[in-house]
Amino acid sequence: MLRNRAVRQFAILFSLIAVTAVILGFVINTAAGILAIFSAAAFGTAFFAFTKARYKSIAQISDQIDRVLHNADHLYIGESDEGELSILQSEIKKMTLRIQEQNDALKKEKAHLADSLADIAHQLRTPLTSVNLIVSLLEKNPDKNDRKALMRETEELLIQMDWLLTSLLKLSRLDAGIVVFQSEQIDVNNLIGAVLRPFLIPMELHTIDLQIDAPKGIMIQGDFGWLSEAIQNILKNCIESAGENGKIEIVGTDNPLFTEITIHDSGAGFEKEDLPCLFDRFFRGKNPNATGYGIGLALCKMIITWQGGTITAKNHPQGGAIFAIRFPK
Repeated sequence: MLRNRAVRQFAILFSLIAVTAVILGFVINTAAGILAIFSAAAFGTAFFAFTKARYKSIAQISDQIDRVLHNADHLYIGESDEGELSILQSEIKKMTLRIQEQNDALKKEKAHLADSLADIAHQLRTPLTSVNLIVSLLEKNPDKNDRKALMRETEELLIQMDWLLTSLLKLSRLDAGIVVFQSEQIDVNNLIGAVLRPFLIPMELHTIDLQIDAPKGIMIQGDFGWLSEAIQNILKNCIESAGENGKIEIVGTDNPLFTEITIHDSGAGFEKEDLPCLFDRFFRGKNPNATGYGIGLALCKMIITWQGGTITAKNHPQGGAIFAIRFPK
């Protein structure tokens, strides 16, 4: 206690007052002096006991805070009677509980990061293994046509790896919150046109029937470039699902509450158990023949939700899958 400067100052002041009172008491008469001694002793004892009790409570709080700082799993701070110390305990309890929550969140984030790194390593290992195998075949194969075919396959694998790394970089930027989305009025028909442009030739080669139904003049608010990329990821999945001679329908609707873009393909749809996890990172479904890396839809959802929209996916009653993107007014 005496290490506290305020307590030392009070003790010195109290001692001076007590000595002065005792001396004055004995000057008056002996009984007054004795009464002054007992009064000073009683008051000093009461103050010492009271201060020691408060210091004990503060020490307990300090011990609990130290445990929290050293990642203790449990926190208990006893309740005090109403007063300044009780208010202090209440505020410290809030603070320490908040620290605990942040520690728990950091532990979960650390575990998630470890899992993500393992998934990334696995995703990169597959094309790298294929590239190494093709390189060894190129060294041993003198046939010109075979070498050209192997080179084309290598180029496709490198393109896949480039897309994977680019998508992972975008996901990490979104996770870090360093992406600044532009907010502008976007014409839905212009957006659909920009999204379709890279896929028109592949769709024609695979004889995929495309139908678009979007009234003129409907608008959404967002970032044109990022939204184009998000919807392209959805359309890519739909094209792969529709396959040869398939069908894709894009519909835009507008009402007083929201603007919606739906994309419906004629593919096999989703497995029922896959539906809750479609937008999870690195989720590829239960189908062992599934292609892709499980990144496109996760990236798509982050882009859309960070701009105030929502995206859902389900099986269409008439077959195939349907994705619905909504932006509230």
